[in-house]
Amino acid sequence: QSEKELQDVVKQQEEKMLQLIDKSGEVTMLKEEVSQLKRSLQRAETEAKVLWEEMRGKEPTVDTAHVQDRVLLRQEVGKLRLLLLEKRDEKRLLYDKY
Repeated sequence: QSEKELQDVVKQQEEKMLQLIDKSGEVTMLKEEVSQLKRSLQRAETEAKVLWEEMRGKEPTVDTAHVQDRVLLRQEVGKLRLLLLEKRDEKRLLYDKY
């Protein structure tokens, strides 16, 4: 009988572990989604900043190619900053781990 109880306990623990693994996967997916939304927001904010800078004090006729180039450059700078922050976080996690 105690063997049967032990098997039941082991089975319950396995089920709990599977649930935790499922939840962990969900958390990972949600974190990735949040990261994507942050990048989209940052991209939109960058475009708005560039357009605001270009439009401030200018006539209605704006060189769109120039504005697009500035937007792309700002986006690249934003990507590089984000990459730097991610690498710093990874480095900090490795230091904490070891």
